[in-house]
Amino acid sequence: MQTATTSDSPVTYRTLALRLREAGLLDYRRGYYGVKIGVTIAFLMAGWVAFVIVGNSWATLGVGAFLGLMFTQLGFVGHDAGHQQVFASRRANRLLGLAVGNSLIGLSYGWWVPKHSAHHAHPNELGRDPDVGEGLVIVKPAGEDSKFGLGLAQLLARWQAPLFFPLMVLRSGGLHLFGIRTLVRQRDRSSAIELLLIALHAAAYLTVVLWVLSPLKALAFVAVQQMVFSFYLGCSFAPNHKGMPIIEAGAEMSFARRQVVTARNVSGGWFITFLLGGLNYQIEHHLFSAMPRPNLKRAQPLVREFCTASDLGYNEDTLGGSFGQIVRYLRAPDQAEPAGRLRLDRATW
Repeated sequence: MQTATTSDSPVTYRTLALRLREAGLLDYRRGYYGVKIGVTIAFLMAGWVAFVIVGNSWATLGVGAFLGLMFTQLGFVGHDAGHQQVFASRRANRLLGLAVGNSLIGLSYGWWVPKHSAHHAHPNELGRDPDVGEGLVIVKPAGEDSKFGLGLAQLLARWQAPLFFPLMVLRSGGLHLFGIRTLVRQRDRSSAIELLLIALHAAAYLTVVLWVLSPLKALAFVAVQQMVFSFYLGCSFAPNHKGMPIIEAGAEMSFARRQVVTARNVSGGWFITFLLGGLNYQIEHHLFSAMPRPNLKRAQPLVREFCTASDLGYNEDTLGGSFGQIVRYLRAPDQAEPAGRLRLDRATW
């Protein structure tokens, strides 16, 4: 169990925000996003052109894998739009999110944004972060012994480490289903529009695939494309918070401490930034979620200085090291370092 003994000063955090604003790091980067979005969509279209050219061949499975990668890159754009990083107008960001998420990927932007916003408001907090316990990561309630209880929970807890990566390929399926289910239940105009866009995406996607491929090859193509998309997406988000401290429900702590102690950065330079869509600067992103992606690297020295001076810590590891932390946590949640439970009782704060 980890316990912090000092708290950060709100004034210090405010000073950091002013320094970043004065440095122009909170300004919009329309030129960057114009190029980024254009190039990503161009590669997506090139993938579909290659798919048609290759034709009814098993070689299209390679194209499917490439399109899975492009779906994830588009997902990063949708993530930035959801955080209002691309445009000053909330409406413009929403339109971009709908175009990228619902129309090009087939995922509900309107369902994902409030879910992800709840995660940012209460990262790794039991009962309030919708991502806690997501997938196969079992979070043991406080006060229980190390056996995780009985039945299915015990079985999953026992095998969650070896199954963590294999079951990552199912992530996108859950995102599709949960999004559609939420939209159907809401039954309002906005949800109807989103459902229509998802239906159009599915119709266009399946029409092209079945027009080019035989049924068996089509099934294999869809499976490969969605599995690559799912695995890549899951592996891009997992290093951010999985295996990091869990906050007890109702714990009182400052905004900055809540964001920093539950987040992990991934080192590795420009390639890792491209590969993870800027999510490798997770601490900077959680402290300033509306900061455009290309500014996160420039903000890192100032944020690191603030975290060190405020005794918040600054967890950063390589991509491999990050997954190593996650696997160690899944094998022994009460013993992993720096993972485990950050139990923050009200009396502590």
